[in-house]
Amino acid sequence: MTDIPASIGSKYPGGPGAKPPAGRGAACRETPRTTFIAQNPSVLWFLLALALFTLGVTVLSEATGAAILSTSFVKTLGKTLCLCLVAIAMDVVWGYCGILSLGHMAFFGIGGYAIGQWLMYARTELIVTKSLSAAAIPPTEQEVVDAIGTQIFGVVGSSEFPTIWAFSDSLFLQLLMVIAVPGLLALVFGWLAFRSRVTGVYLSILTQAMTLALSLYLFQNDSGLRGNNGLSGLQNIPGFEQTSQATLSIAFFWASALALGLGYVLFAWITTGKMGSVVRGIRDDEARVRFLGYHVESYKLFVFTVTAIVAGIAGALYYPQAGIINPAEIAPIASIYLAVWVAIGGRGRLYGAVIGAAFVSLLSSWFTGGGAPDINLGFYTINWTDWWLVLLGLSFVAVTLFAPKGIGGLFDLIMLRKTPDRQGDYGPDKGAKRAEEGSE
Repeated sequence: MTDIPASIGSKYPGGPGAKPPAGRGAACRETPRTTFIAQNPSVLWFLLALALFTLGVTVLSEATGAAILSTSFVKTLGKTLCLCLVAIAMDVVWGYCGILSLGHMAFFGIGGYAIGQWLMYARTELIVTKSLSAAAIPPTEQEVVDAIGTQIFGVVGSSEFPTIWAFSDSLFLQLLMVIAVPGLLALVFGWLAFRSRVTGVYLSILTQAMTLALSLYLFQNDSGLRGNNGLSGLQNIPGFEQTSQATLSIAFFWASALALGLGYVLFAWITTGKMGSVVRGIRDDEARVRFLGYHVESYKLFVFTVTAIVAGIAGALYYPQAGIINPAEIAPIASIYLAVWVAIGGRGRLYGAVIGAAFVSLLSSWFTGGGAPDINLGFYTINWTDWWLVLLGLSFVAVTLFAPKGIGGLFDLIMLRKTPDRQGDYGPDKGAKRAEEGSE
C-alpha cells in the first residue's frame, strides 16, 4: 500500500503542525471553538429562572412559616416540574428527532410504579411491625412478610408477594428499576421497530399499542400491582413519619427542580453539535442522512432510550407527590396529552416544551379543580370541569393552524435580530462594511 504523504490531512502545506503562510491573514486563522453556553444561551437563562422560581416558592411555602403558598399548591408545582421534565424528553424525541411517540407516559408511569413498590412495602412493614410488637410471642420473619402481603394485596383477594415485588424491600434496587425497566423496555421496543425501519404514523401507532397493552395488563388483579386500585399512600415517606407534609413537599419540590435543571442541560447537550445536527437531519430527511453514511437506527435508538429513562425518573419524583398511581395514568390518552403540551409550547425548543407543560397542566388544575367560575348563558351553564378537554382540543387545533411554532415561537419574534442595512461598500477591501457586519 502506498504511503499517504504527510501533507495530506494537514490544514496547510508543509505537513502537520505547519503554520499558515505569511500574508494570508484572517482567512487562514482557525475558527475558535464556541463554548456549550455560547451555543445554548437559553440554558443559562433557564437555569437562572428555575433557581429564582425554586427559591421564591420555598420562601413563600408553609415550611418556612410564610404560608402564602399552601402545601397542596407546592405539591402541584412540584408535580408540574416533573411534567415539564417528561415534556422535554418528548420534545427531544419528537421535536428534534421526528419520532412521534405516543408511549412516553408509559415510561413515566413505570418509574412511578417502581418507586411506589418500595414506598408501599416499607410503609406497610413499619405498620405491621409496630402492631405485632405487642404480641405475647414475637412474630417470625415469615409471619411479618405474610402480614405485609395480606395488608398490601388483600384488596385484590391475595396475600402472596408476586415475583415482580422481589426487590421491593430494597430502596437501592428499586431506584435501579426506575432507570433499568423503562430503559430496557425502550431499548427492546426501539430496536425491533427501528431495525424494521418503521416510521411515521405507523411507529406512532406501535407506541400507542404498547402503551395500551401495558395499561390493560396492569388493570388485571393478577398483574401483581393491585389492578385498578393501583398503589396508594405514596406521600407517606418511610423514616420521615415525624416530618410534616409541608417540609416533605418542599424537599420533593427541590428534587424535582434539580432533576429538571439537569435534564435540560443533558438534552441541550444532546441536541447541540454534531449529534444534534444528525438528529435534526433524521427528522428532516432520514433517507439523506442514511445515504451520507450515518447509522440512523443507532441515533434513533439512543434518543428513544435516553428519553425513556428520563421519563421514568420524572415519574419516580411525580407520584410520591401525587400520593397514588393506577393504570389509568399509563393509558394512551396521557401520552396524547403530552404531545399536545409540547405542540402548544413549541416543538423543537426545549424551553417551549417546559412552557407548554407548565402552562397547560396548571391551567388544567385550575379549570378542573373548580377554580374557574362557571359561565351562565341563560339557556345553558358552561361548567369548565366538563368543557376543559374541549377547550384544550380547540387550543391544539388553533396552535397547529395559526401558530405552528407554539408559545415558544414568541421568543423567536422577541429575539429576532434586526436585518442589517445593505447599503454601502460590501467589497473585499479592508474597512468594507462586510467585515463590520461579520464582527457584529
